[in-house]
Parts: sequence; C-alpha cells; structure tokens
Amino acid sequence: MRVLRCCMGVRRTYLIWPILLILLVGAALTALLPPAEDHGGLDVLGVLRRATPPKENPAQGDSALGEHKFTIVIQTYNRTDILLKLLNHYQAVPHLQRIIIVWNNVREQPPLKLWNSLAPHPVPVVFKEQTTNQMRNRLQSFPEIDTDAVLMLDDDTLVSVPDISFALSVWKQFSDQIVGFVPRKHISTPGGVYSYGSFELQDPETAGGDRYSMVLIGAAFFHRRYLQLFQDQPLAVHALVDETQNCDDIAMNFVVAQYLRKHLKSVGRFNKPSGVFVKPVDLRNLEKEASSGYQGMWHRPEHLLQRSYCLNRLTQIYGSMPLCFSNLMVSQFGFPSYANHKSRG
Repeated sequence: MRVLRCCMGVRRTYLIWPILLILLVGAALTALLPPAEDHGGLDVLGVLRRATPPKENPAQGDSALGEHKFTIVIQTYNRTDILLKLLNHYQAVPHLQRIIIVWNNVREQPPLKLWNSLAPHPVPVVFKEQTTNQMRNRLQSFPEIDTDAVLMLDDDTLVSVPDISFALSVWKQFSDQIVGFVPRKHISTPGGVYSYGSFELQDPETAGGDRYSMVLIGAAFFHRRYLQLFQDQPLAVHALVDETQNCDDIAMNFVVAQYLRKHLKSVGRFNKPSGVFVKPVDLRNLEKEASSGYQGMWHRPEHLLQRSYCLNRLTQIYGSMPLCFSNLMVSQFGFPSYANHKSRG
C-alpha cells in the first residue's frame, strides 16, 4: 500500500508541473505585449473582454433579434455564376438572418427563378434591382435589413464560415466600429497631401511594424445605422463616389470616424479608429472563376490615384482628416496580439 501511494504522489507531481509551466509561459507572453494604441491604454485582453457601456456605444441596438443575428449585403455586377456559388456557401453560416443582393446588372433579370427552383434554402435571399450601376448602391438603408449587424461582402470574395463567426463575435465587442479583414492606411506628406497606402503584415521582431487607419467594407461587419448615416452625408460625398465610381469604402470610414469623434467628444474621450482588423484564416478571391471574364475596378490603372484623390477631397469636404491609426489585430489562434508593433530593439 505504501508503494502504491508513493506512485500516485509521483503521478500528481508530473501532472502539476506541465500545468504550471503553461501558465507561466502564457503570463510571460502576455507581459511582452506593447502598450495599446488608440484604445485608451487598455491591453488587448482588456479590450476584447470589456463590455461596452450602453450609453457609450452609439451603435447599440434595442431589438433582441439584432443582438444575435446579422444580414449579408452583396453588390454584384456581371458575375452571376460566382454569385450562385457564394449564395450556396453562405447558406451554412450560423446566425445569418437574410442575404440581400444589390443587383447592378441594369435591364437584366436576376437569377431569382433559378434560385427558387432549387429551394428550400435555410436563409432567404432578396434581390434588390437597381436602375443604375453605381458603387454606392450597396450603401442604401434597405428596409429588409432588420438586424443591427451587417456583413458587407464583395461579389468575388469568399470568407470561410469560421472567419465570419469569429468576426461577428469580435464585432459584438466593437459594435461602434467597422470590423473586417482588409486594413488600409492613409499616408501624410510634408506638403499636407494624403496618399492611399496598403497595410503590410510584417514580422515585429525583424521589422519596424505597420499601422492601419481604415478597414475596407468589401469584407466587414458594421452597424446598420451607418448605412442611413451615409445617406445623410453632404451631397459632395455622394458626387465624389459617383464621379470616380470608387472610394465608397473610404467614404464609409470617414463617416464612422466622424461619428465616433462627435460621440467621444461629448463624453470627454479621445478619438477611436474607424475599424478593427481581424486576421482572416481563409479568405479567397474568386474573380478568375467568373465565366464573364469581368475584372473588378481595382484593376484599373488609375485606381490607386483615384483613392488618393478621394482621401484629399473628403478631407476638404469635412474640413479635417478624421482617420486615426491603430495597430490592433485580432486573431482566432494564439494569444491576442498587436499587428506589427515596433521592435523593442
């Protein structure tokens, strides 16, 4: 009996040490995180776990439905075959209330009969036929959107179901911001002119790091109130988007940033970035699979020049640059961390 008790004591000792080691490593990694930027001094774990007070959240809804479900909005043009593939894929997403298709193929019937002939479908699909092929058609406040959370997606973008579910959980913690998978930034020059730039996910141990100031709405969650808020913007903003057939996503970041600035100023707090970057695990571009061969507008040679032009024009319209930088990156795996924080060396 003494030998048996001794063996049991040794086994318990072997079990305790690995657990203690894991806890120590986790604490050490968390301690290595740099100070938070643009989040009021909270560390990442604090940011993700905090519950936003109702009075300080301008985009919090009242309906029980809006708190648990979301609506997908996809604007499409000349990519019906890809669209059907996407509709089939997104039918399997949990908590999805409805899919709204903004149909920009003017004078062409949507594939509603084909879709209905293959019913039943767990998630209803609504086609909204448009009279013009404009970029900002997708930013309408459609009456069919009866959930607080809106997931806007480009018609050539496939996001995995786990990525969508995770991003929705993040949006619930940051529901007054755009939560998405594609960050970008503005770059200021000594002459006061802004340029549009990409976000580079670099190794923080070997590079100086990077920050973002926008999250594009081609794959992002945001609150439905921002759709109406966009409609209420100066006519010059709408004219700019129509003139360039571009930049509606930049304009939306300005709208959110302006709204946050106004709200935070009223409660005596600092500016918030317009978006939160969620690092995707499986996000694919299906453009090459389109039988029409239609290429997105971002292939145009003037695309980046137009976006830089829009940054400067929007700054003129609003009288200031409301976008501010963030380096917060939220990932499904590993310890929550900052994107490309500056090297400690």
